[in-house]
Amino acid sequence: MASLRFVKSVWESFRATSGLEPRLLNNLRVTGARPGFVNFELDIQKEHTNRLNILHGGTIASMVDLGGSLAVASRGLFATGVSTDLNVTYLSSGGKIGDKILAEVTCDKFGKTLAYTSIKFLNSKGDIVARGSHTKFIALAWKDPQNIVEELKRDS
Repeated sequence: MASLRFVKSVWESFRATSGLEPRLLNNLRVTGARPGFVNFELDIQKEHTNRLNILHGGTIASMVDLGGSLAVASRGLFATGVSTDLNVTYLSSGGKIGDKILAEVTCDKFGKTLAYTSIKFLNSKGDIVARGSHTKFIALAWKDPQNIVEELKRDS
């Protein structure tokens, strides 16, 4: 439970201080978290779509970025580092306005300098529509006084 509460607090910090996330992903909901794993969902709205009225690839790329950050947060880092690499593979349409997209994120490796994350996106039927990976430089993030890494180690 501490992981979920912490990840939600990091998400709220993104929403309060970032320029992009509150505009594009404001209705994103974190639905689960434990050390190294995060789940979230997004109800697709007009601002998430392209001119074909389906989920825009840029929205998915932004969710890969945010999802990687939240996966790092699930390990206890409040400052989630900076991106060094981001990859997205689009497998099929992610949906249209009114649909829901679900995400499952994993922090695959969590070191002192780098964190590696992976994510898969599913439609409401459970079909994988996209997958991604995200590498974060986290060396400076270890210094944030709001970190709870040790607390989460005890809970896992």
